[in-house]
Amino acid sequence: MITRLAIVTLLLFLISTIFVIQSLSFHVCLPFLGKRKVTIGLMTAPMIIIAILWASQCLGATQIRKGIVGTDNLKPYNIPIVFISLAYMAVTLDATGIFQTAAIWVSNKGGSSGRKLYLYLHVLFTLISMVVGNDSLILFVTIFLARHTAATSLYPHAWLISEFAAANAASMVLLVGNPTNLIICDNLRISHAAFTAYTVLPFVACSIACYLALMLQYRNEKHVPRKLNVSGHLTPRDGLRDPVSAIVGSIWLATCLIVVMALTFFHIDIWKIVLPFAGGKLIFDVSWDHYRYSKGKIPKLNENKPDDVNSTDNPGPMAIELRRATSEGTQRSPTSKSFTDSPQQHEDISGNEPQQPESTVHPFLNSNLQRAPLPTPPPSATNHRASLTSQHRLSFKYKRLAAQFPTVFTALPRLPFVLVPFAFSQFILIEALEHQGWIEIFARWLIAASNKQVIPVVWLVGVSGVVLCNIAGTNIGATILLTKIIRASDFPEGTARAAAVSLAVASNIGAVNFTFAASLGGLRWVAMLKDEGIKIKWWKFAMWNMLPLVAMMGAGFGVDIGKEKEGRIKNVFMG
Repeated sequence: MITRLAIVTLLLFLISTIFVIQSLSFHVCLPFLGKRKVTIGLMTAPMIIIAILWASQCLGATQIRKGIVGTDNLKPYNIPIVFISLAYMAVTLDATGIFQTAAIWVSNKGGSSGRKLYLYLHVLFTLISMVVGNDSLILFVTIFLARHTAATSLYPHAWLISEFAAANAASMVLLVGNPTNLIICDNLRISHAAFTAYTVLPFVACSIACYLALMLQYRNEKHVPRKLNVSGHLTPRDGLRDPVSAIVGSIWLATCLIVVMALTFFHIDIWKIVLPFAGGKLIFDVSWDHYRYSKGKIPKLNENKPDDVNSTDNPGPMAIELRRATSEGTQRSPTSKSFTDSPQQHEDISGNEPQQPESTVHPFLNSNLQRAPLPTPPPSATNHRASLTSQHRLSFKYKRLAAQFPTVFTALPRLPFVLVPFAFSQFILIEALEHQGWIEIFARWLIAASNKQVIPVVWLVGVSGVVLCNIAGTNIGATILLTKIIRASDFPEGTARAAAVSLAVASNIGAVNFTFAASLGGLRWVAMLKDEGIKIKWWKFAMWNMLPLVAMMGAGFGVDIGKEKEGRIKNVFMG
């Protein structure tokens, strides 16, 4: 029975998602603080709604506790611990320049052929996303690609959309590719190894369909020219800034992923595996930075060391741009302002070279892993250092530490800490819906519409998942909601298995959708482009995503249905 409190709960949940999609900012006058800007958006809206639901008795302390500690096999705290830990290992690996090295190698292989380069980059993005996940790929590649297209006068749409689509299609393979994968495994009691076994074929189908759809969509020479006007050359070595860290980081991350897959059969919480690996990598980074600092291998403060990329006598635009990327460091996190601003307010993409970003990052962020140069104080300040305020002294000490330990201080601001409050708030909001009986109601609707048959279940769950990514608190909120509905539907084993795979496909490709807020990665992606001077309206984002999304849905869901119908899935997928 739908009660008054149930209706209020659902309405407030929808209001929360509206503010996630379209943030609201206004100024208020506070006592002693004066006029301050307040933003209701991604970070604040869910928490405000939770507070209102609690005050109106639509949820209680029990639901809040379940949203943090979890119930049954689902442990919400598992998600931020795992993905922040993995992000640290991936970000520190990227800081060595290994992914830029791969990009340079691919650019060389592509040569002057635009179609060949487009294919090679798409494959590279897919492979990287398979290992480090979609959010990490977006963080590593977006700015590099934006500057690359600007330097070579390429129309950026095709290349940026290819990166975004490839990142999200490939993240469905491994458990660690996307937080939604972990939600599906935990809530539906799926073996981590089995998850990969059952999603690998839908991934292959989605990736092929995505690339073909992109090539059809961007067949015009304006988007992907057959011939590129390129000259000059860079060796892949030019992009590698710290070979030792690159080797150690690659081995360490690969070992972590192998151990996660191997220990999945012992039902060990994944955070208990990943967190120690991240801690070990942190110890190595601190020790290695200190060693290089003590040996003088990190350049001294204010030392303007020329880049070691001057092997080309007559560099062309692409070589100049790659040098700029490797010398300046292209991977930056969007600032808090740009990340919380409503992405729907952005302007159209421009084909011109990006202007300087309006907002800046902290001065010690230097992906060359060199000591960030500190500003030289004027003589008067040097002679009167004792007169500096405690805040200035603290800032100075902080910058000194950042200069001595560049790896850690470069990585920390780029970690997805926003995942912590957002994930917990989504779990709590879904617990509120379940407490008011909505999960049972939705489950009855799904059973009535599908009659518990494989084909309708796959399409209903899949299409619902893609749509809900836009309106249910990104793909994270949509996945939490649908996993609970699938469990409450009590499907037969084969149908439940097909529904789980369909949701895995939908929650990953669902980021390639009609709003930036379909995923946290989408919000980060558009914020990073904004910082580079590339602004995009949501309707154009939706327009360019439509064909690849439909192609991936048809391919992914079709393979899921085919595999289940043929009866080739033998292993027990759910406990």
